[in-house]
Amino acid sequence: MSAAVSVGLDIGATKTLGLVLDPDGTILAEVREPTESGAAGIVRSAARVFEALRAATDLPLDGTVGVGIPGLVDVERGAVKHAVNLGVNGDWLPLRSLLADRLGVPVVLENDVNAATLGAAALSGASDLVYLSIGTGLAAGLVLDGRLRRGEHGAAGEIGHVPVDPQGTVCQCGQRGCLETIASGSALAAAWPAGDVPPAQALFAAARSGDPSAIAVRDRFSAGVASAIRVLSLAVDPASIVLGGGVAQLGDPLRSAVAQALLDQAASSPFLASLDLAGRLQVVPSDYPVAAVGAAFLGR
Repeated sequence: MSAAVSVGLDIGATKTLGLVLDPDGTILAEVREPTESGAAGIVRSAARVFEALRAATDLPLDGTVGVGIPGLVDVERGAVKHAVNLGVNGDWLPLRSLLADRLGVPVVLENDVNAATLGAAALSGASDLVYLSIGTGLAAGLVLDGRLRRGEHGAAGEIGHVPVDPQGTVCQCGQRGCLETIASGSALAAAWPAGDVPPAQALFAAARSGDPSAIAVRDRFSAGVASAIRVLSLAVDPASIVLGGGVAQLGDPLRSAVAQALLDQAASSPFLASLDLAGRLQVVPSDYPVAAVGAAFLGR
């Protein structure tokens, strides 16, 4: 591939999004296709997107392609498992080699939240950052002193599985009262069923209209997100905190609600107030494909 461009693929449960970046990070082309389930389906979906990017740019795109995917990723082996929503269960799937064989180019594989963290760092320009992904679950990515922190077992940033309520709901991880049972898209959907409308949008709209029940649910959700931010920030003290994931499509109303929760939590603590966590808070723009951008940086 020409040094001028890089390619990133964000493989999700419902769609695979690919893009081509120029050296300045400008998106030259963007393609999305439905993701087929299972190993063969994932590879077919990625190949369709990759060929469409080649056609859209009229470039060979023959260098390393970065790929972000949900699940537990062994970066050294280029393998993934526990990507349940993609039909990847059981043993490690050697996805890097499967994709490289099909696409005809080298491939780098990374967990999707980690890839998005790199994209958020590129967007913000910060070399010290926590990216909090509020999607079906709740997870964080860490860039510390300019380096992605994965952890010894790839579990760095699994903030959603920090227990905060001994009497709370049993989490899918087997613990009780985890942050993910309070501050995630699935928790929000359970607390505020909304039919065909995205639950987060329905909840925040109802809260804006003054519905007391909606205000209570929104505030509990926002306090849970703020608690996750507080724990992460007290652990690593990042320069910037970026909210992403499906719920972050709400944009500034989410940032404002979480910032207010952080201020409320700091009201009785001069120490917490001095850290100004609310002032460090940003949200990914709704039209910025942060995970695919981060994947493209992986290939550089």
